[in-house]
Amino acid sequence: MDKKTELENLKTEMEKNSALPLYGKANLVFGEGSEDAEILFIGEAPGRREDELCRPFVGQSGKLLDKMLAKINLPRERVYITNIVKRRPPENRDPFSEEIEAYTPYLQRQIDIIKPVMIATLGRFSMNYFLPDAKISHDHGKATRINSYILVPLYHPAAALRSGKMFKELEKNFLELPQMLKDAKAHK
Repeated sequence: MDKKTELENLKTEMEKNSALPLYGKANLVFGEGSEDAEILFIGEAPGRREDELCRPFVGQSGKLLDKMLAKINLPRERVYITNIVKRRPPENRDPFSEEIEAYTPYLQRQIDIIKPVMIATLGRFSMNYFLPDAKISHDHGKATRINSYILVPLYHPAAALRSGKMFKELEKNFLELPQMLKDAKAHK
């Protein structure tokens, strides 16, 4: 079975799983992009605009993500973008630990299907799934090898929109991604 079909089957399975938190309260925002992406971006949960359009990172945070991708000459279509929690929490609150726990097996299956060279986490919730003791303010931009991929924590674009310092750090870290990816491929 090809990767595209595997991802479609996984999405269908999630759409039917009424036991998942937020089922029936928000739309499924599964993820999108190239199933052969070298870089997988993972956020925390969809926002209002993402819930409406059933697409990840299409609101203000998504516009900033697109801008950062353009700075490194990487079209959105060549990466894969998703979230840990795939339905919008009410009032755009932070995801609860039990929501993250319920959705992470699906995230892991997405990772297993896509087999990225690099995973770039956007914000502390997705970072802490991989690095439970890490602090985003300390660990952003630092590459860590995990299994067959390199993990690079980044500030969430929404946080960068609220803080000039975080914006500069996110931009700096983004500009370093192409070299990190090149190095990761050379040492694979």
